[in-house]
Amino acid sequence: MARVKRGIMRQKRHRKVLAQAKGYFQRKRNVFKNAHEQVMKSGQYAFRDRRRRKRDFRRLWIARISAGCRICGTKYSALIHGMTQKGMQVDRKMLSELAIADFEAFKSVVKQATS
Repeated sequence: MARVKRGIMRQKRHRKVLAQAKGYFQRKRNVFKNAHEQVMKSGQYAFRDRRRRKRDFRRLWIARISAGCRICGTKYSALIHGMTQKGMQVDRKMLSELAIADFEAFKSVVKQATS
């Protein structure tokens, strides 16, 4: 059987990892062992934070809606409760956009939900 040398594949794998580690600080960008550890850890952070981003945006939308509600003289919880009672289906993302971009429309939604 012929002898198998693995130098080319090793270089390819190292090059791939080092390309992914481009922009990292100090040895994490140019020493394979450190770069590989950091690329693996970065992948874990990316996986976790793709889910975290959804939570963060929801919190932001709720904060914006709550601020708009305070200006209108009601509470966030009262608005959401009123909307569910009336069967109004406007999601929090759209409500926050209304509170920022078109406050008059937001006021009318609050008025309908709380009346």
